[in-house]
Amino acid sequence: MGLPLHLPAHGRGKGLSPALRHLLRQPPGSWDLPELPQFGGPLIDGGAVAEAQQRCARQLGADGVWFGVNGATGLLQAGLLALAPPGSRVLLPRNLHRSLLHACVLGQLRPLLFNLPFDPATGLWLPPSPAHLAKVLAAAERDGPVTALVLVSPSYQGQRADLRALVALARQHELPVLVDHAHGRGEALGAGADLVVLSSQKAAGGLAQSAALVLQGRRVDRQALERCLLWLQTSSPSALLLASAEAALTELTSPAGVGRWRRACRVGERLQRHCRAAGLRLVANDDPLRLVLHTAALGINGLAADAWLLQRQVIAELPEPGVLTFCLGLAPPAGVVWRLPRQLKKLRQAIGGDALAPFSAPPLPLVGEPELPLGLAWRASCEAVSLAEAAGRIAAEPLCPYPPGIPLLVPGERIDPARAAWLQRQAILWPGQIADTVKVVTG
Repeated sequence: MGLPLHLPAHGRGKGLSPALRHLLRQPPGSWDLPELPQFGGPLIDGGAVAEAQQRCARQLGADGVWFGVNGATGLLQAGLLALAPPGSRVLLPRNLHRSLLHACVLGQLRPLLFNLPFDPATGLWLPPSPAHLAKVLAAAERDGPVTALVLVSPSYQGQRADLRALVALARQHELPVLVDHAHGRGEALGAGADLVVLSSQKAAGGLAQSAALVLQGRRVDRQALERCLLWLQTSSPSALLLASAEAALTELTSPAGVGRWRRACRVGERLQRHCRAAGLRLVANDDPLRLVLHTAALGINGLAADAWLLQRQVIAELPEPGVLTFCLGLAPPAGVVWRLPRQLKKLRQAIGGDALAPFSAPPLPLVGEPELPLGLAWRASCEAVSLAEAAGRIAAEPLCPYPPGIPLLVPGERIDPARAAWLQRQAILWPGQIADTVKVVTG
């Protein structure tokens, strides 16, 4: 029996929200309904969906909730477009999901990409401190006004920023804040964020593609937000996915749901203790349901570790050069507390060695805007050149190991020699994930 330690967080059905499990037991297709008057939809005032959204807003202590059916992706895009009119400069972290770049193209926004602290031991970007963000804001505002700030917390690896302090800092600059909270359980609302995007499948017992956009306060125009949702959500939303979003949000705040999450966290804490007792190096994080193996400390590239474990039916969520992330979800596999450490010890014995050399930080400015407007670069005539020949050229496409879809290079950025050399090293560290060529603008 394998160890599925990947998303969605429902453990292949075992951790689905009870209401959703009940729905899925009904005759196949009986739940596949159109926007009938009594059912409604996310942008219709009356009906069951509107009532469910209002109920979830009350449970979360928010001013509005909208269910989404094309994942956190579409809701992040709608949220950003609602905050910023065409031509606006918006601050986005380097560990953004690429969907936000798509939003910038659609909304004709100017992305200001801000660099993050970097850990050479793991190769991971780290959450920004308030002092770091203060420097970012000062640098960004030297060249003109900024319209909105996007933050990502927690990260894919379960590391949380001090959102309360970061949001308070944004308030001093009169900036609305959108938080990509796809891996969180609603803490961003308590920190005061204006818009928060939650994923039903990443930290709750919902299905993939179901998500929610949460509004609080009066800094965001509600009509503008609904207009952007209209632009970016299907006119025929899946009733099943809408029900998934409702069930997952309800469970986040229900006593039974919180109890199940705490039980799963206790399993995760025991697993971490067993791993450390076995001499396995872990990356510290803030989520007991995310176990992050520090493969570089074991002398193993995380992608090689993932391939070795897959052959033994241990399925991780996210391999990266320095780490391998496992997601326990709300229904951790039986025996995971002893089964996973046993496999990880075998991994170390089979292909481990001396610790890998420290990873080099990307040579990026604190705040940078693409030299060529993002939309123009992405639509421009282009050609493929080797990474060695890319120095001095302007990127025409994002360079994006997947998952999780974080771009190492953004269209419109000029690839200086240091960046070209860094990208060549990344191609070696991400075998099969980064090509040895990159598309650049011709001319």
